[in-house]
Amino acid sequence: MDTEASTQSRRGERIVGAIGVLSLLGATGIAAVTGAWKPIQIGWVAFAAMVGGVAMALRTDQNRPGTLVWGSGLASGAMIVSVGLFLLPDALNHHLRFGGLGVATGVIVGFAGHAIGHRLSHIELPMDATVAQLTAHAAAAGAIIGIVYGNMPELGPLLGVAIVSHKGPAGYAAADRLARNGRSWLPILLPAAGVGVVAVLASAVSLPASGPLNGLVFGFATGVFLHVAMDFLPRCELGSEVHDALSVDDDAHAVLDRLRLHAVASTVLGGLVVVALWWTVAP
Repeated sequence: MDTEASTQSRRGERIVGAIGVLSLLGATGIAAVTGAWKPIQIGWVAFAAMVGGVAMALRTDQNRPGTLVWGSGLASGAMIVSVGLFLLPDALNHHLRFGGLGVATGVIVGFAGHAIGHRLSHIELPMDATVAQLTAHAAAAGAIIGIVYGNMPELGPLLGVAIVSHKGPAGYAAADRLARNGRSWLPILLPAAGVGVVAVLASAVSLPASGPLNGLVFGFATGVFLHVAMDFLPRCELGSEVHDALSVDDDAHAVLDRLRLHAVASTVLGGLVVVALWWTVAP
């Protein structure tokens, strides 16, 4: 009976992965018809980044904590600087007060979603809780990317690439967690594809010419991504995800102290990369 249940579970995991890939291919076809090239390009970057993170997790053994720290640090640094360079000025430009209110709302909603998502791990779901959380987050990210690029087509792809830069570390952490629980990584293909699929559909949403409303929308997007960026800051503390990935138990404090320096360096480097790219393409 256990063997039969395991076989059905594996089949279901393959089906979920196949749905993700086919959905992204379908969204690519829709983008070709509607001209939503930037959202689908960003979606494919997100897909490749998450799958790349999965591949790294499956191949890495001894250096998992360092890889996780550097991946998360680079991503969070890039996202924080991108928020300051791109999203925040646009949100406040639409409406100073409502833009600020949108940012605050986005941070609070992002925190609430993270807290509620964590509770999913304690509930019996037909889909693995890790995959469910990633899928919900990917859908939210895709919706915001689609609305932003659908209403501001003059934006370059740099912003979108920076926004989805955390997909690599997210894929790494998720695949590592699933592997430690004896589960397949294939369902991660669903959230990996989710950004592009939802972004293409959301790009068709046209916002009215209202400064306060646009300030709220773009401010909310800024707040959500700021929360995600802060959440991806590598925390090298006892009980953290980095600590869980350590292969040593005896002198964890010394290892974590060393990794804290890597966390700072990777975060600074991630931010500097975005600044450098922005400086080279700025008019």
